[in-house]
Amino acid sequence: MLFSILSTLTDAITTAIGNYGLYAVFLLMLIDAVFPAASEVVMVYGGAIASGAIAGTSVNLFGYTFEPGLPAYLAIAIAGTVGYLIGSILGWEIGRRGGRPYLEKHGRWLHLDHDKLERAEAWFLRFEDWAVFVGRITPVVRSFVSVPAGIFEAPFKRYTVLTLLGSALWCFVFAGIGWAAGANWESFHHAFRYADIAVAVIIVGAAGWLGWRYRRKRQAARSAERS
Repeated sequence: MLFSILSTLTDAITTAIGNYGLYAVFLLMLIDAVFPAASEVVMVYGGAIASGAIAGTSVNLFGYTFEPGLPAYLAIAIAGTVGYLIGSILGWEIGRRGGRPYLEKHGRWLHLDHDKLERAEAWFLRFEDWAVFVGRITPVVRSFVSVPAGIFEAPFKRYTVLTLLGSALWCFVFAGIGWAAGANWESFHHAFRYADIAVAVIIVGAAGWLGWRYRRKRQAARSAERS
């Protein structure tokens, strides 16, 4: 069931990128900054298109066609990086303006319920600045950093710089993998999917443990105040 859903999602993403190229890469990565949109697939398939290995596709921007190879690869990677950065800034602003009460009430639309916000807060308190950078290069977690960063008032300049570094690393690496794999990009995608699930399980477990510790500390602090 899960793999069927993932396969349908992959088909939809690759079709969008095949039809709209850079525009689709930019928009999908912008969305992924606040809501999971399979950024690994976006960048790997974009890199495969950049290599010229996918028949009937090309990399275009405002009527200009980038030559397959390095020029197209750079265009894909930069489009993904810029799209993700803009989405991250929008997510940060949503968190800053909405605040925790608003997100606890309406966060289900962004898959951010009360428990996830508590785990995110524990993550930020534990790792501080590194929470942003590490989060940006970690599967699954990377889509749940932007809004909590705004809620917990991560300094905007440092947040932006760390997001730019993390998203650039992600986009250039995965686009490079797709470029190198060419028409065989799906082989990597299928292998990575299992790693993705394993990482997700580990991260969820670690985040849950951090959230549990954080709640225990808060309860202990409240008990101390009452006494």
